[in-house]
Formats: sequence, structure tokens, C-alpha cells
Amino acid sequence: MTQASRAQVGKSVPILLAVFAFLAVSFAAPKAEASTQSNLNRALNRIMDVPNGPPGISMQIVKNGKSQYYRRGLSNVKSGQKPFLRQRFRIASVAKAFSGAVALNLVAQGRLSLDSTIGEILPGMLPKASHVTLGQALHHTGGLPEYIKSKGFLREVGTNPGAFVSPNHILSWVRNTPLTHKPGTTYEYSDTDNIVVGLMAQRVTGVRYIWQIRALGRKIGGLPATFLPRTVTMPGPHMRGYDITPGKAPEDVSNLINPSGAWASGGIVSTLPNLSRFFRAYVAGRFFGNQRASLKRAQRQWVKGESQPAGPGNNWAGMGLFRYVTKCGVVYGHTGSFPGYRVFAASSADGKRSVAFVANAQILAHTKGNPNAKKISTRIRNAQVAAVCHALK
Repeated sequence: MTQASRAQVGKSVPILLAVFAFLAVSFAAPKAEASTQSNLNRALNRIMDVPNGPPGISMQIVKNGKSQYYRRGLSNVKSGQKPFLRQRFRIASVAKAFSGAVALNLVAQGRLSLDSTIGEILPGMLPKASHVTLGQALHHTGGLPEYIKSKGFLREVGTNPGAFVSPNHILSWVRNTPLTHKPGTTYEYSDTDNIVVGLMAQRVTGVRYIWQIRALGRKIGGLPATFLPRTVTMPGPHMRGYDITPGKAPEDVSNLINPSGAWASGGIVSTLPNLSRFFRAYVAGRFFGNQRASLKRAQRQWVKGESQPAGPGNNWAGMGLFRYVTKCGVVYGHTGSFPGYRVFAASSADGKRSVAFVANAQILAHTKGNPNAKKISTRIRNAQVAAVCHALK
């Protein structure tokens, strides 16, 4: 070999190495994709294998603009209909992320501050909580008493579950109840927090809370399938939600309880695509204007605390958002449960990948009367981890 030939080979080696590296990555990517997809399908099947589990599951994963849809079982036991992507369902406490987005958008506009207090914005509404701030309410550290444990709420649901309840009436049930701890000292999940947040947003704008959600939606291409109903009737084609009692046929409870009793804390109806779009925008900070960096820092002062129900991996609480640390990486989102539904939605930090999941039964680890409840709940969380792994690969 001549000196010139040796020189030419020497120049070619880096190019060849780069080509081989590219080919290795190109072949490895589909292999990893197939592996995580296979794991996800097995995890979903394992949920359905347990007796007395949810009749159906519906899930969307979005990766860099491309949607993948997964389903199992039935969305309507009576008709035999299978789940489909654009069915509506009650999103339960995932709605708390919407109130977080509305409130932080108003902070970005200067219409609210994280230090705004309940007493300043809603004078006389909760006298014992007048010094609790918006930031503390969003963080679940304000010590606001849980209204769903109040006698007023239990009486309402027990005697007239289909009746409309105003958010002001909800707060009346805990108006004179002491705080559970000194504000800002302890994490304690409370549905009352987001009722307060929604009312603060309405007070400073004079605009109904749902219309503020719609305004945010217009910034990201719309959330046309997202509603905050005032009646028990769920709009549009929807996934039926069921109560599961061993030895009995699944009972349709989709239209049993008026969601107004959860309002900004859990009364929203939406779809998988709307949730996916919302969380990718919310987590990326698209609602925070030119204060994106500072508000994301404030929002993500994490404290150890699980969403309700617990989400995948290790859970950490921020303001209107939870961090889920899994074996495959981190996503940010929220979980929720409502009679008939268990929901999870989250996004990667850059807003390019998302998971939205719903099972049409409210089966939690502590659900009474179902001997398989803990196993089902564990397998749901395992499937959510598998979904996160597939979304992030």
C-alpha cells in the first residue's frame, strides 16, 4: 500500500466509524421501541387478568407528534362497545392540574400572586384560613380541611347525589373548621385547596372558571372536548364508569353523582387527546408567558407527597403538578379517581411526550368489598410505569 493509500484509509476510518455508530443506533431504536411496547401490552393484559377488575382501559401515548392508542376490554358492558380514542370520561383529580394552569397563568399576568391570601381575594369565605396563600393551596401545604370528609358533603352525596352544588356551598361545609396544620409546614392533600384556587381565579377576573380553561385551550389549538358539567349527564360519546362488586354485574355509575360537588377539584370531563395536549403544554410552561422560567422554578419546589391515588414510581408534589420518578425517567402530571374512573396523565419535561390513561372503575388499593383491589391497583401502577417507559424510549 502506498503512502497516499494509507493516508486515504486513515481519513476514511472516522467516517466509517460514524456510519457504523449511526447504523447501530438506528437498529437499536426500533428494538428498544418494540421491547417497551411488548412490556406495556403485557402490563395492560395483567390488569385485565385479575377478576373483579375494570371492564375496560383506554390509553394514548404521544411521542414527538405521533399518537399510539391502546385499549382493553369494554367501554360499555351492556352494549359490548369497546373503548375508542375520543370518548369522554370524568378526569377526577387530574382536574387539579387545570386549576394550577389557570392560577399560574394569572400569576404570569400579574392578576394574582403566589402570596395572595384567601382573606385578600375571598374575604370572609374561610375565616380560619384567611392567611393561607395561593401558593400553599396549590402545593397542598396550607392545611385547609378536606371538605369531602365533612358532614355536609357526606349528607349531600348520601341524600341527593345528583343535585347541583355551588363551589361557595362546598366551602360552607368547612367554613368554621380549623386548619389541620400551620400553613406552609406540611404536605397534606386536600380537595378544598382547588375549590379555593378556582374561586380566586374567578374573583380576580370576573370570568367563569371553565371559560378561563377554554381561553388557555385556545393558546394550544383548543380543548373542544373538555367540559365542566353542572348536571350528572355526561356530554357526547363517553366511556361508561362502573362500580365493581364481586358476585354482581358491573353497575354503571357514570351519571350517579353530580360532578359539581367536585368542581375545580375534580369535576371536569375530557378525552385522552385533550388531556395529552393540555399536559404537554402545561408541563412545558406554555401558559406562563415571559415568566416561564421563574414560575416553573416556583411550581417545582418538590415535597414528598403522593397524588391521590398514587401515581407511577416515586411521587413528589409541586404546585398543581406532581413529579413521577420511574425506573425509565421522570414525567410530570396528575392522577385522579371518581366513582367509575381511575385516571393518570403526564408529560415529559420538554412537552414532547405524554401518557393519558383511564380505567373505567374506581378501584383503589383500599377499596372495600373487593378482595383483589390491592392487586388490581398495583398492576395499574405497574402499567403506568410501563407506559412511561414506552413514552420516554
